[in-house]
Amino acid sequence: MEHLLHTGTLWRWTGGNGGSWHFITIDGEAGDALSGTALMRRLEKSIGGFGSLKVRARIGDSTFATSVFPSKELGWILPVKASVRKAEGIGEGDTIEVTLAV
Repeated sequence: MEHLLHTGTLWRWTGGNGGSWHFITIDGEAGDALSGTALMRRLEKSIGGFGSLKVRARIGDSTFATSVFPSKELGWILPVKASVRKAEGIGEGDTIEVTLAV
């Protein structure tokens, strides 16, 4: 299992129905590593829907299972659910260090 460390800014996307979701963009070296893993999973035919990769993420003391999703414009995006944001006292615009186990 590969572990990646990345620091990024928490940002919010608002959908057409008024709902919003929070993400961290994973780019740079960590994004490149995810792209390499995705390529291998495609070859193995074990990639997730929408090209997603299942990961275990750690932010502060919170560890959670989720998926990262590829974005042509941004690299990879990691959703950060409300329970994690609340537990860690983080919000939109904060710089966050995240560890991903892929």
